[in-house]
Amino acid sequence: MIELKTFVFNPFQENTYLLSDDSGECIIIDAGCYYEEEYKQLFNFISSNKLKPVKLINTHGHIDHILGVPNISKYYNLKPEFHKEELYLVDDAVNQGIIFGINIVPLPKIDSYLDENIDIKFGHSQLKVLHVPGHTKGSVAFVSESDKLIITGDVIFKGSIGRTDLPGGDFNTLKQSIINKILKFNDDFQIFPGHGPSSNIGEEKATNPYLI
Repeated sequence: MIELKTFVFNPFQENTYLLSDDSGECIIIDAGCYYEEEYKQLFNFISSNKLKPVKLINTHGHIDHILGVPNISKYYNLKPEFHKEELYLVDDAVNQGIIFGINIVPLPKIDSYLDENIDIKFGHSQLKVLHVPGHTKGSVAFVSESDKLIITGDVIFKGSIGRTDLPGGDFNTLKQSIINKILKFNDDFQIFPGHGPSSNIGEEKATNPYLI
């Protein structure tokens, strides 16, 4: 069974997720640590729970979701992984930071990609990758069918959907990604988005104004 821990990091109040199971292995999703105390919070949780990070993966490459990637990659000797369509954002990380007055060093070279239906394995668990473009070209979601959870990044939120006015965004593409890839799961699947509280498929089908 997957244990999920949520951290809310950086000025954008981004959700960083740490998933683990009884093997002690864990994965870090959307490492958004920025302030020193945020790194300490994450590192202390991993250390105190005797966890071993084995994957550093990202739903997409916007600055608020990658701020901690360079340092965490170095600290745990992990290569970050993105969908190949996110390289235009990953390569532009420093400029993204300049726009918002935030310092970020270049990310490590990406040489392993998160393609559709790849299995992300850790311990006794795995997540399946879904390519869900529309917020960005290479946005992905991570699904555990056995634990009935979906990490959606900025594709869908509780009562809302991701913005599409940034480079690579497209409203119609995003809506189709949500309808065809996310909402196909049963109503009791939990949604863990890139910002804000969690939700579930049934609630979003019934109440999300962008989808009804």
